[in-house]
Formats: sequence, structure tokens, C-alpha cells
Amino acid sequence: MFNSLSERLTTTFKNLRGKGRLSEADVDQTIREIRRALLDADVALPVVRTFTGKVRERALSAEVSEALNPGQQVVKIVNDELVGILGGQTRRLNFAKRPPTVIMLAGLQGAGKTTLAGKLAHWLKSEGHRPMLVAADLQRPNAVNQLQVVGERAGAFVYAPEPGNGVGDTVQVATDSMDVARSKLYDVVIVDTAGRLGIDEVLMQQAADIRAAVEPDEVLFVIDAMIGQDAVVTAEAFLEGVDFTGVVLTKLDGDSRGGAALSVAQVTGRPIMFASTGEGMKDFEQFHPDRMADRILDMGDILTLIEQAEKTFDQKETEKLAKKVESGEDFDLDDFLTQMAAIKKMGSLKKMLGMLPNAAQFREQLEAFDEREIDRVEAIVRSMTPQERANPRILNGSRRARIAKGSGSTVTQVNQLMERFAQAQKMMRQMRKGGGRGGPAGAMPGMPAMPQMPGASGPGGARKKKGKKKPVAKSGNPAKRAEQARLAELKRQGKAPEPAGSAFGGIDLDQDEELDLSKLPKGFGGIFGSGGKS
Repeated sequence: MFNSLSERLTTTFKNLRGKGRLSEADVDQTIREIRRALLDADVALPVVRTFTGKVRERALSAEVSEALNPGQQVVKIVNDELVGILGGQTRRLNFAKRPPTVIMLAGLQGAGKTTLAGKLAHWLKSEGHRPMLVAADLQRPNAVNQLQVVGERAGAFVYAPEPGNGVGDTVQVATDSMDVARSKLYDVVIVDTAGRLGIDEVLMQQAADIRAAVEPDEVLFVIDAMIGQDAVVTAEAFLEGVDFTGVVLTKLDGDSRGGAALSVAQVTGRPIMFASTGEGMKDFEQFHPDRMADRILDMGDILTLIEQAEKTFDQKETEKLAKKVESGEDFDLDDFLTQMAAIKKMGSLKKMLGMLPNAAQFREQLEAFDEREIDRVEAIVRSMTPQERANPRILNGSRRARIAKGSGSTVTQVNQLMERFAQAQKMMRQMRKGGGRGGPAGAMPGMPAMPQMPGASGPGGARKKKGKKKPVAKSGNPAKRAEQARLAELKRQGKAPEPAGSAFGGIDLDQDEELDLSKLPKGFGGIFGSGGKS
């Protein structure tokens, strides 16, 4: 959603690097580029004016002029102001003191209310609640049937006493649903209301009548994040007609410019509470303004990645693997299959890698990556016998030919997988000796290499060019300079440690602060190939 905006802002900030002092002309040029980037992203003009005004005022203050690194200070200011226009702090659902909690959905037709109702129910179930869906959209053809299908996918009960298609009293259905929820002990009621192709009095009156009848604890305005400037007009109309308490953005995975997300919260004064990021039931997340600002500025979203991993990874399996590696045993292909299954539950691998810092520089490679490669790798491993998975060293030529035939792949692909797996095993042994730290993020043992990545080997990977090596640039960080000097001395003595192999073809985040795997929750380090305590 924010790819274009992120690229524009990142390019703008590159021009500030290395400057010991920023002149007023430098600040004005930066503000002009930020203004253009926001307007191109379809952000509302009043929001752009307010945002750039605050950034300029702070950028010209002593806050920047006295900073050791003015460029980084400007980035911090932009990040702070982005968090502000996105709502400031994370806004969570307000639950009723006496169940059921009533959540009413409102919005235009086509915004995705019905699908969103199912995703919200699925998310609430994962949080330990018992949600019930109410089919109060009786106008749109097959809206009731659609909600029933969505509810079945979410594993939630759907109250649908009327067939819909223009038949039934929406207010009566919503009112009766409260008694049903209390009698069946559902603690959350999600009311799916009707929408229109445009704003009209009938739509607003019906929504207002339902709100008066059920007295919801939350009224969520569902808006399509791809409609641009119209989002602001629609949001203001619903705010006046229904007075919603929060916003839900749908279709955040689209390729539009994303101005709606950056405008609605600021214009209406209502927080963005949730975001829908795909077609699946799990493609739904709580909206965190600070994390979204970090994504826009290409700083990554490690916290969301950690939360997804904590929900997905089996604690017992994780502890079992940790003990195995700590005892000196090698990570084998059966362990690999276990971790691969957990990663697949987390969702798209592209999205996961896109949450890493500085992922924007690999955007084209990530987009070109075929998610089906994961299934092909799994097919190769599952074509092996239990003995071969436990001890890959016995894989001779005839065995590899059999595996290739059984998995629908080639012997070359089998060989490439085993080479990467051997590198990953070596890396994990090194990390075990070093306390579970080191190696590039993304080094999931045996995973397919990203196409066209720097340093990638095999088909689709760009090999390193031969020739004179460029001298390593000295870091401005004293601690990093000392580390560079230590490694240079080890290399001169012939004792330099072998570089950790990356199953993704050598992705290097190249950032000042490396990701410390030891600080991640238990089990999460396994994604990145960490065999030590994590």
C-alpha cells in the first residue's frame, strides 16, 4: 500500500546523509519533497499542510541544529509526526462490563464490511472470546448468504432469522440478536449493516435506527483504503450521520497510493483500530500507528513479526528443538519440516520479510519471489525416507535422482537445496558456539533462495562478480571500527570466522543496529536459523 510513498521519503532522506549542519535551504528542499510525496499518495491537502508545517518548524529549531546527526534527527521528526497523523497511540476495543459487547459495522457498499465481520470474529476467537455475527444487511442481494459462508470460515455462529434480498426488518433483527447472544452466552455481537453505493438519507437513517436500538459499545466505520480523497468525504458524512468510534481500513494490500489511511484519523479525530491486509481470515491485524509509521519509513515492523510468531510456534516443539541443538545434535530435515509448517501458518513469506528493516531495497526481489517455491522445497524433503531426513549425508546420486523424480523436481534442485541446508547447519553450529547470535536475518535452513539477491547462488541468483575487492569503508561508530579492526587482524592471521550461509541468498540488512536474535521470544529465533536460546 505505501510502497511508493516509502520509496519517495527514503530517497528524500538519503540527500541529508553526511551533512553536519542543515541550512534553511536544505530543510525547505526536504519539506518540498515530503509535500510532493504525500500529495502523490493522495493524502488530503489540509493534512499535508499541517504535517509539513510541524515538520518544518521542528526541523529549523534547536532540536536539529544542535543534533550530532541532523539528517537522522529530521527522520525522527518525520516519524513522530507520522505517528501523530495516524492516530498517536494504539486504540483497543472497549469491552462492555456486562457481556455481550456490541460492535456495529457501518460503511458504503463494496467497502468489505461482510468479509471484515468474519475476520473480526476470527480475530476475537483467537483472543479468547465467543463472537456472534448478526445478518442485519437485508437489502443487498445474497448478503445474508455471504455472511453465513464467511461465518462458517471464521468458525462463528451467525444469527440470520430473515432471508434478506429486500425481506425483513433490520432493526428488529438487531434487537432480537441481543437476547439470542445472552441466552447462548456469546460475549461479543458483531452487527453487519447495509451499505449503499453512495451516501443517502435512507442509509444514514437505517444505521442511526440500528444504533439507537442496540446501543453498541463500538461503531466501526469500514472504509476501502483504495478510494483516495473520497475516503475523507465519506468519513465525514458517516461521522455526522452515525458518529462512529473507530475506523477499519480494508484492502491495505492493494496497489493504490494509501492517502486514505493517512487522512481519515486526522480529519475525523477517530482512531484507526484495525486493518485488513489480504483475502484470508488471518490477513487482519490491530492497527498500531507507531509500527505503521516505521513501515512507511522502511524501518521494519519486528514487533508485529514477533507477535505472529508467538501465536504460531508450538512451545513444546520449540523447547524440544532448542534442547536438541544445545546438546550438540545437528538440526535435521525433520526439524526443518516442523519449522516450515509453523512458518506457513504465519502467512505470506513475502509479508514477513517485508517487515524487516531496510526491506525496501529488496522490494523487486521479494515481489519476484514465487511463494510456491516453499511447497516445492517441502515436496523434495517429504520425498526422502525418514533415514535420509535424519542423516542427509547418505544421499548419494541414485537417492537424489529418486527424490527428484518423486517430488517432480530436478536433481540440480535437490543438490541446491542440500547445499543450502549444509550451509545452514554450519551456521547453526557456529551460532551455538557463539551463544545463538549472528548470521543474517532470513537464514531459514533449506529455504529457497530469493531471485536476483546480491550474493545469491543458483538459478535466478546473481553471483558475485570476480575482480578486485573494494576496500571496506570505516564505520563512524567507534565500537564498529574496533570490531572491523579485530576481524581484519584475524583475517591476516588466517583465523577469520567463516561467513554464515544465508538460505535466502545473502540478504544483508546493512543497518547500524543488527537484529539481536537472543532478545526474541523463545522459538522465534528458529525462523532465522538460530539454534541457540532465543
